[in-house]
Amino acid sequence: MKKKYWLMLLLIIVITIICVIFYKNRVKDLKIGNNKNSQEIVDYILNISSYEAQVMVNITSNKNNNKYLLKQTYQSPNISRQEVIEPNNIAGVILENDGTNLKIENSNLNLNKIIENYSYLGDSCLDLHGFIENYKNDSKSLYEEKDEEIIMKTSNKNENIYIQEKLLHIDKKTNKPTQMEIKDNKQKTTIYILYNEVKVNSTK
Repeated sequence: MKKKYWLMLLLIIVITIICVIFYKNRVKDLKIGNNKNSQEIVDYILNISSYEAQVMVNITSNKNNNKYLLKQTYQSPNISRQEVIEPNNIAGVILENDGTNLKIENSNLNLNKIIENYSYLGDSCLDLHGFIENYKNDSKSLYEEKDEEIIMKTSNKNENIYIQEKLLHIDKKTNKPTQMEIKDNKQKTTIYILYNEVKVNSTK
């Protein structure tokens, strides 16, 4: 009788240990995978230190509407690069910023043709790093969670009335940006950025 009792007790202990090990491994797998909670996803975005992206940018002003297809790269601490893919009349224009100087390159193009929206194309407001820095330095930055995405919100501390608020949409499954909205002081979207491709090379 006692032998059966000890065998049953030993069996229960073994089963309990197996269940605990399985549970811990399961939790570990969930954390390693794409099942991050909202704060973890936000922290992941804020710690991106190197990335490549192809984006469609729509800039709306009082007079017209301009669309650009850009290839963007960023490398911490301050090196950013944007290459215009479309429209064809300024395709190949490369804007490089090292944190101090803005360099424009295109040996085959008269650069006067890009003056119209140069202030936007050369501004860090279009790149993901610019948003990240805004978010970190704005005490009123926040995020909200929806079914399929997280929306990070921050304000832009400058005198440009057309760039006052930024909203970055993050896909909860991929942890990658899908779009960015930049609004003016009247809450009208002046710049819309659609992320066609995003490759995060490293995080801090």
